[in-house]
Amino acid sequence: MNESIESNATTLSVDGSDVTVRYLTAGDGPPLLFLHGIGLDAAAVSGRYALPALAEEYTVYALDFPGHGESEKPRRTYTTDYYVDTLSAFVDELAISGASVVGVSMGGAVALGHALDGGRPERLVLVDSYGLGADAYWRTGASLALRVPFADSLLWGSMGSRAAVRTSLRTMSGATLPDELVDDVYETISPATMRTLRSWQRHEFQADGLRTDYTARLSELDVPTLLVHGSEDPLLPVSWSERASELLPDGQFLAAKGCGHWPHRERPERFNRAVTAFLNSNN
Repeated sequence: MNESIESNATTLSVDGSDVTVRYLTAGDGPPLLFLHGIGLDAAAVSGRYALPALAEEYTVYALDFPGHGESEKPRRTYTTDYYVDTLSAFVDELAISGASVVGVSMGGAVALGHALDGGRPERLVLVDSYGLGADAYWRTGASLALRVPFADSLLWGSMGSRAAVRTSLRTMSGATLPDELVDDVYETISPATMRTLRSWQRHEFQADGLRTDYTARLSELDVPTLLVHGSEDPLLPVSWSERASELLPDGQFLAAKGCGHWPHRERPERFNRAVTAFLNSNN
């Protein structure tokens, strides 16, 4: 990570309990929140290339959500709503106002939830975002797997080597899987982060569909929004973002050609140009 990016910590009160979170900050300009995804992610993973680029024009804040990265990892039930509340507490604690928000995967759902809950972002960038569909082809199998006894231990056992991480990431990426991404994820995950992932999945993957789906409320969101989605994303359907861009009063869709679920890491220069251009645009 760039030397100009600072790491700080703060303690938040979320859902009746205190939790200490670490966050990265860089730059000097209008505020921008950068939100990572669930499980195999953290601020430094998703933000390796995006944070330095965005910090050239913005003051960027990228927190590790509880259960991830260098933040505290309490044993609790993790939900999308919990992370929305975490973001609200973080913004209040640091007195951040008028920020634009970039959200990756689950972080996109958190950005949406925050905006719909009165967060009032200047602009939104949703990257291969969760929370834009009622179901996905893999949900049934995932729901069944979560009922297996000792699933947390089994998941960590299957991710305990770089080779295993590479295999897992290949199922989520396009034609090119950067070696640096494999290394970053491997160095970030732990038994505690896998426990967090499983907890969140158990809450989100219901018998009849996915719990978090903001589709019906998108018409309420009068915020300029760019939806970036890898054209080859095998995890979350690109059709989700295309449809959302049509339902949003001020939505734009951008297909990240040849990318899977990680366009910000698979094609970082192209991603950074597109996001910066959108954030700086007047329409």
